[in-house]
Amino acid sequence: MKRLAPLLATVGLVATSLPLLTAPQAAAAQTPGHMRQKPDWHRCSPDQPVAYECATLKVPLDYRHPEGRTLDLAISRMKSENPGKRRGVLLFNPGGPGTSGLFRPMVLNAEMPKDVRDQYDLIGFDPRGVGNSSPVTCGGLSRAEQGIGGAYRPETFASDVAWARGIADKCREKSGDVLPHITTRNTARDLDVIREALGERKISYLSYSYGTYLGAVYSQMFPQHTDRFVLDSGVDPQRVWRGMIQVWATEAEPAFARWTRWAAERSDRYGLGTTPEEVSATFWALVARADRDPIVYEGRKVTGDDIRADPSLFSSPYGASAVVKHLKSLAENGSRPADGDAPDLKQLLAGPRPSGASASATNAAAAAGPAAAPDFDDEATAVYWSVVCGDTDAWPRDPDQYARDAVRDKAKYPLYGDFASNIKPCAFWQRPAEPPTPMKTRADVLTVQNEWDLVTPLASGQGLHKALKGSRMVLALGGEKHGVYLSDPASCADATVNTYLATGRLPAADVTCQDPPPFP
Repeated sequence: MKRLAPLLATVGLVATSLPLLTAPQAAAAQTPGHMRQKPDWHRCSPDQPVAYECATLKVPLDYRHPEGRTLDLAISRMKSENPGKRRGVLLFNPGGPGTSGLFRPMVLNAEMPKDVRDQYDLIGFDPRGVGNSSPVTCGGLSRAEQGIGGAYRPETFASDVAWARGIADKCREKSGDVLPHITTRNTARDLDVIREALGERKISYLSYSYGTYLGAVYSQMFPQHTDRFVLDSGVDPQRVWRGMIQVWATEAEPAFARWTRWAAERSDRYGLGTTPEEVSATFWALVARADRDPIVYEGRKVTGDDIRADPSLFSSPYGASAVVKHLKSLAENGSRPADGDAPDLKQLLAGPRPSGASASATNAAAAAGPAAAPDFDDEATAVYWSVVCGDTDAWPRDPDQYARDAVRDKAKYPLYGDFASNIKPCAFWQRPAEPPTPMKTRADVLTVQNEWDLVTPLASGQGLHKALKGSRMVLALGGEKHGVYLSDPASCADATVNTYLATGRLPAADVTCQDPPPFP
């Protein structure tokens, strides 16, 4: 004890010689640096509106080590022009994962009703790894490598495995120190950095597609900072992420059946059959023929697998009928239909790709101009697989499991079942750093859904609504687009969304409304 006395005396001397910190100083000392930033706003570009401002924040690469390596986080804003009515900020995410949202405030500024627009500073951002936010890469993937996988065939499965392994290896080699941290939970943490940098106690949020899952995760991680959240075209948290690809297959089947009925009723226009059974037979005969003898379209050979490669084709019976009629004419006559029904088939033949944004977000990119929507294909692929593989450890690691599942699901869901369950790079990806976010905390948010959206199908949107206790759902019957709010002026859902964003009042119960038919 005597030997401790000098030490204790020294400690006491040091303690009494240090100046006492005030409460604000002590709080600041305990707050990590990334939560003490202030944006340095500047005009985004000379060719963009003066009111459209940009800034860059710094966020930790790994939030477990907040003082370590950082990433850039690009943000943008258009301030409310009516400060007296301003409530706060509205962040926006267009979907993905892997989609830029930096330019979006310009379009929301023009599209939102004034009573909603006046209440918010509109905030855009590029998620970590995307665009101006420390973009990541897998080293220049080829066009074929940027898809999400093809049809299952036993004779080509070994090359499918090589494709999946090759992407995982390339991504690991090029960006292996960063990609494990490109996850939804880390992006949600980035949103909270944005909130703090803007000096806001809470944020409001408008999102589509993947952005709905990001919003759901934020609502669980930071419920005290969650204000008015609109989650449009929902991702089911219980399906992340393999199940979200497989749901394309299950939900394409009822949409296909709906299409056969629609086309049969218009057999005089499309010539695909007078009964649903005949229309179905025409389609599958076309697929089989194209597998035997590919159809030539603008110099490209189109196989039956190519025709099946995008299940969202059947969201719109009108669009599907025009496409099948066109392909049938090419197969039989080598030319497009004489009556001029000749849709552009390029998007169909590309199939689903990483970073599929909503219809509203896609329209916004076009409106904002080419400088606002560059081609981020390699980057989008890197971010897509980082999130889809890194959010959950539920992906099988045995390639043979994928083969068995693909055989099973092709029999059950012939349109897309084998595509959906075939092997993906996640079989060879690094193990996730943390588990998915449980949906246990009440979230008084608004979910929005089109009935026939096949990118985030109704079953998925209903799953999101069910997972978020306290949420309300607006369902637009007959709606076909991927993305509801502001994507179609005729949408019956917009009024409910506008009321919620303007007042904060959720509907007393779920709302079901009827969209007008897009085509006769």
